[in-house]
Amino acid sequence: MTKKILITGAGGFIGGFIVQEAINRGYETWAAVRKSTNRKFLVDERIHFIELDFTDADALRSTLQQHVAEHGKWHYVVHNLGATKATNYIDFENINYYYMKLLVDTLKDIEAVPEVFLLMSSLSVMGPGDEKNYTPFKSSRIPAPNTRYGLSKAKAENYLRMQQDFPYTIFRCTGVYGPHERDYFLMMKSIKMRFDFSVGFKKQMLTFIYVKDLARAVMLALEKGPLRNAYFISEDKGYTQKEFRSIVAKELNRKFVIPIVCPIWLVHCVCACSQFIGKVTGKPSTLNLDKFKILKQRNWLCDTTDAKRDFGFTAQYSLEQGVHEAIEWYKQAGWL
Repeated sequence: MTKKILITGAGGFIGGFIVQEAINRGYETWAAVRKSTNRKFLVDERIHFIELDFTDADALRSTLQQHVAEHGKWHYVVHNLGATKATNYIDFENINYYYMKLLVDTLKDIEAVPEVFLLMSSLSVMGPGDEKNYTPFKSSRIPAPNTRYGLSKAKAENYLRMQQDFPYTIFRCTGVYGPHERDYFLMMKSIKMRFDFSVGFKKQMLTFIYVKDLARAVMLALEKGPLRNAYFISEDKGYTQKEFRSIVAKELNRKFVIPIVCPIWLVHCVCACSQFIGKVTGKPSTLNLDKFKILKQRNWLCDTTDAKRDFGFTAQYSLEQGVHEAIEWYKQAGWL
């Protein structure tokens, strides 16, 4: 029997790759979208679409109930829907916590609990790490988020843990990059222009996961079964900003790039102003005081031992390989 999978947030950067990985593995793949979702990267004719309105609990229940009656319940659900920037905390609370809670509660109420429900969380739930010895985050460490974004994700994690006999797995992803992604793309574009901006003078250790590796990790964890645990998903290596710059510059054939280090206080001022403008215009800004706390954090190293042990995941792409593939896509798409 062909197993069925539902992927929320399918129209986003990460969601599109999870959808494609599921199709490649032979699943009956359902992409949850909104009416306004851009389906530019969801063009495979094998994709089944379902429109879910998380702002209307009754409509969501009706849609899910009708689907289950006609097609049966999904074996796997990947909840990839989330917000990384917002004009206020209520938006983070609604999208990152309440929407997930609503989906979980509805699936339980209509007796459509999947074999595994995988939540895409974030390394930001951990809060600041060891910025003296740069000890990697361990799975045994209790999350202590210091951002509104991280708090909303931690709240979603905690809700899942409170569900008795609910088959969940949680992914705490580090920086995800690859084709279609825009934040790291802007950094690469800046390096192409021979400038590289970084925050603070103290050493910062960064971690990354290539989007195709992340999609593969999702499938490995689903197929392993409900693990009822949270996992750090990252390449098993850390990089400094200088190392990231060197890798990108080499790929773009830029032998000379000017590194510009912005003092912490200046970045704080820029983020505060950007956040104020965002509130006035009603448009969430990439730079805000929540983002500032993320930018100034010095240690993003994490221990991926549990993922290796429990479902055999090790990143196949090094940063060099992933950047090469991503930049090739950006060039072909006319972005670079």
